[in-house]
This record gives sequence, C-alpha cells and structure tokens, in this order.
Amino acid sequence: TYREEVLNMHLFSTLEQVRWYTEEWITIYNTERPHESLKRLSPVNYRLRAHSTFGLC
Repeated sequence: TYREEVLNMHLFSTLEQVRWYTEEWITIYNTERPHESLKRLSPVNYRLRAHSTFGLC
C-alpha cells in the first residue's frame, strides 16, 4: 500500500520530500483510513474503542 500510494506515485527530489510524504501517509493511515482487519476502523479508533470497552468485561 505504501509503495503504491507514495513511492510509485511521486518522483522525489530530496530525502526530505520522501520523509514528509511518508509522515503524512502514516498519519492518515493510522488516524483516518479504515482497516478491514479492524472492523473498518482506523487503528487509532480501534485502540480507543478497545480501551473504552476494556473495563466492561
């Protein structure tokens, strides 16, 4: 996914550009993007839900 969406889509001139795009992609991937394996939640939302329901067991 990272290769397809970042590395293969951009022609970078500097290492700083690669770092910037990578940081942006990781942020979106972890905070906004739903994941099939996490019941269509982002990793952050999945973790928050797990922590909030942990005490209910």
